[in-house]
Amino acid sequence: MAGSEVAGGPAPACVLGIDLGTTSVKAALLVRGKQGQVVAESCSRETQAHTSSLEAGPQGMEQNVQKIIKALNECLAALPQQQLQRVSHIGISGQMHGIVFWKKDKGCKWTECDTGPTFEPEEVSHLITWQDGRCSPTFLSSLPLPQSHISLATGFGCATVYWYLKKSPDFLKSYDAAGTIHDYVVAMLCDLKKPLMSVQNAASWGYFNCTSKSWNTDILKKSGFPVDLLPEVGDPGSIAGNTICAWHGIPKGTKVGIALGDFQCSVYFCLAERTDAVLNISTSAQLTVSMPSGFQPPETPDSSSAVTYFPYFDGDYLAVAASLNGGNVLATFVDMVARWTEELGLQVEKSAIYTKIIEAALAHNNTKLSIHPTIFGERHIPGQLASVTNIAVSDLTLGHVTRALCRGIIENLSSMLPVQHLMEMGVRRILGSGSALARNEVLRQELARIFPFPVVYGKDVDAAVGAAMVMFHRK
Repeated sequence: MAGSEVAGGPAPACVLGIDLGTTSVKAALLVRGKQGQVVAESCSRETQAHTSSLEAGPQGMEQNVQKIIKALNECLAALPQQQLQRVSHIGISGQMHGIVFWKKDKGCKWTECDTGPTFEPEEVSHLITWQDGRCSPTFLSSLPLPQSHISLATGFGCATVYWYLKKSPDFLKSYDAAGTIHDYVVAMLCDLKKPLMSVQNAASWGYFNCTSKSWNTDILKKSGFPVDLLPEVGDPGSIAGNTICAWHGIPKGTKVGIALGDFQCSVYFCLAERTDAVLNISTSAQLTVSMPSGFQPPETPDSSSAVTYFPYFDGDYLAVAASLNGGNVLATFVDMVARWTEELGLQVEKSAIYTKIIEAALAHNNTKLSIHPTIFGERHIPGQLASVTNIAVSDLTLGHVTRALCRGIIENLSSMLPVQHLMEMGVRRILGSGSALARNEVLRQELARIFPFPVVYGKDVDAAVGAAMVMFHRK
């Protein structure tokens, strides 16, 4: 498909989709084919951007923005130049809830590289991610009550600003703009004087009213919140601006969409019918169902509810059980095994450990061991951590433990959005997706065991493709 041209005519225009995820950056080029959009080329690069937090200590979860943009540049440099030169629209998604700060007039500097002009971060803070834990339940309870249908949680952009306001106010004096990491990229590409944020990302920050599409400015001002840092807000799918340079060969003046939530783009990529539920397990995990057209969320949130209503596209909402515990739980387990083997004087690659534990679990179809795997807590019950019960000598093998861990991840999602609830909502099948689910047969077996619906697996969900599809459908 790459480099193909329509016989007797010019090559078709492309749409570029980009996703700035928790662990990797992905890019995909879409062209129009006979059956709809076709992925002509794609690329992925790990960011390896996690870094320590000087202010928040071990509770902080931050990423180096320079490393994220480096991975983005590597992705684009790996795509065919002749196709990048035909890009007409760019759709960008990324990890929600997090926040990065920058100076409006010094957010980046444009330089020349082998594939043309590109930008590098300049006066930019670390990205404080959705996994950040610096805002304790006690701290959150001291903040003003938002006028929003979404409960405030640690890792949310506005909560992080409050933390700096109270714990390290001098930090905020260095910056005059803020957004998610993907809002930052859009602002740099289009040289936006004021950052522009989609309703999807604004809702993920807290203190945003989705009905009126406005920030809770009166509530925030009364508590001394620096409201000038808040971006302007627009509808998902709208155009944020045009590229100011020929970025990696992409033409100057290319239309750039307002930055979107990675979760919404993942769902957009695979959701076919309102009777479908989407289960995505990558770093975290989400089980979601599309709400009926015209649905409006309650004015105030139920802080104890595991289900949140995420703004989607065209005024629609998704009912989402958004778990903080997904592939990251298995990654932590692999890290633990690797550390143990190292302490025993042995060296085993983590990739080899992952393969072995899955093989061991596949040899055991069942186990009495029970693991509640919420080592990262959950937003609706932040104080609940992980636990292991029903421990018997016969179930202490690596296979039994891995099987119980995978089952626990699926059972946790089922407890947040029960099977009975899905049935009442008219769900007829589950679309399984996400990198952790795609590479783990044990998770797929447990999904089939716990949820009595047909499960359809597509390719690894790529929010980059979803972001490109949004632009394709709105060209």
